[in-house]
Amino acid sequence: MERKLAIKIENVKKQYRLGAIGGGTLQGDLQSWWARVRGKEDPNSKIGQKTYSGNERFYALNGISFDVYKGERLGIIGGNGAGKSTTLKLLSRVTAPTEGTIYINGRISSMLEVGTGFHPELTGRENIYLNGAILGMSKAEVDSKIEDIIDFSECRQFIDTPVKRYSSGMYVKLAFAVAAHLDSEILVMDEVLAVGDMKFQQKCLGKMSDVAENEGRTVLYVSHNMNTIRQLCDRCIVLDHGRVIFDGDVEEAISIYMNAVIDLKQVDINLTDKRMKHLSPIILAKMTHLTLLNKKNPIYEMNENILFKLRIKSEENLSNISVRIEIRTFDEVSVGAAIIQNFSCINKEEKDFVFKFNPYGLIPGKYSALLVLYEVNDMGVYNDLDAIFPAFQFEIIENQRFSEIHWNMSHWGKIRFENLMLMGE
Repeated sequence: MERKLAIKIENVKKQYRLGAIGGGTLQGDLQSWWARVRGKEDPNSKIGQKTYSGNERFYALNGISFDVYKGERLGIIGGNGAGKSTTLKLLSRVTAPTEGTIYINGRISSMLEVGTGFHPELTGRENIYLNGAILGMSKAEVDSKIEDIIDFSECRQFIDTPVKRYSSGMYVKLAFAVAAHLDSEILVMDEVLAVGDMKFQQKCLGKMSDVAENEGRTVLYVSHNMNTIRQLCDRCIVLDHGRVIFDGDVEEAISIYMNAVIDLKQVDINLTDKRMKHLSPIILAKMTHLTLLNKKNPIYEMNENILFKLRIKSEENLSNISVRIEIRTFDEVSVGAAIIQNFSCINKEEKDFVFKFNPYGLIPGKYSALLVLYEVNDMGVYNDLDAIFPAFQFEIIENQRFSEIHWNMSHWGKIRFENLMLMGE
């Protein structure tokens, strides 16, 4: 059976001009133009602001091409600035391509950011009708779906309240409910579900899977959460600097994306400016430097010990410090943790401590380590003194003992336990 084409993108480029366009007033633009003609400094530029000539441009998208078929659930991943959101904006007709052609077979319902398509002065109910009208639906058609939309959004109590009074989470819930239930053949979702709570995220992912499988609707989904990409998508595209570098299997796409953002060269790491933002501005103790010992590259065989030297600077005498190392995959899924407790630091002293960590059973792959320096007071309350993520990154490779099995990471997990023992037949 021949698949029906929903979207076709051919050699699409999107170019933007660098710098501000216009000074806000005709007088300011004339002043800036006259200064450029005479080779003088722009009198309207701010202190420290870089000025660009009118010819400086960059490509947010630089010749991408791919097809999407009816009923597909396509994930689009890549680093910040790779062109993901620009692609969705072009498909949603928010902006037009500089070059290339886009073919769309069907109506598109888009959710590009919180509150897109909503009028803040209108109530939730009125915005549902407004979005339906934008999609070309009649009032009777919206009437037949509005109760399902309200129930799904979990906003019935506030549905007749102007949406300007909604929280960001309520905005997302109603916006997604509208996009998912109104009559459109193509559903376009940027990373907006991160605002909603976990329960609603799972509800949304289930709904997107359902409309693709049972209603034949096409879903395009952009996210930095690789677990939701795995859960929803049956195909994935990786973008890098405005180009498609991979189009195919989801797990392979995630692996390529992760490898593109990983630097596995550092074994001597300055931690001074890597303090996590949630911590108190009052610094009692700080991790300042980390060295992976006996390694030129942070690559370890399975079950090989990781030795690292951690330098800690204390601003006062601390006698009950603890260190916790948490291992995470590169899509930030926690794998496990290890803790050492009750060691001391002396006031104004910067001291090196050597730790041994055994990542026993951790299967081949690339990982990040979160390091937390903390103390526990007399009441048993944890107080984080310092926390750094990623403190370092490393790779586990197979050794001969475990090389006989190809481990299915996406289904079997990241830790390989000891082999089963046959006790009798």
